[in-house]
Amino acid sequence: MRILITGGTLDKQYNPLNGSLVFNDSSVADMLNQSRHTVDTELDVLMLKDSLEMTDEDRLIISKACNECDESQIIITHGTDTMVESAKVIAGQLASNKTVVLLGAMVPYQFKGSDALFNLGCAMTAVQLLPTGVYITMNGQVFDYREVEKNRSLGQFVKA
Repeated sequence: MRILITGGTLDKQYNPLNGSLVFNDSSVADMLNQSRHTVDTELDVLMLKDSLEMTDEDRLIISKACNECDESQIIITHGTDTMVESAKVIAGQLASNKTVVLLGAMVPYQFKGSDALFNLGCAMTAVQLLPTGVYITMNGQVFDYREVEKNRSLGQFVKA
């Protein structure tokens, strides 16, 4: 299994000097260690970006990484605001033998009450069980990327 790290709230950290949320490093390796998983996993940090700052070029970089890696089971950490947009681009470029699951978090991993670890666990299970294609897992649910949207007022992903 390959995990491609792109940033998003999941990896944001608190800056005590000015109170902002920033990217210093990815927390995914710590998350995997905490989860005590036994899956053969490779990590690649492609970028650490807020998804509102993602560009078309960034989405092509992610798509290329999916197609160039040897693994057929791929997880992508991603910010929630444009996750569906990125999933559409990835699906349009994806090799036919790949299963991709995108996940994010509403609360950073390093904050109490974060959903990040739970969402990563769901993604790790889902990518092993789903047929080829592109999916999003959030809030304990797995969605086809074409049938999901972020409901900002609820702060969760729902069937579109």
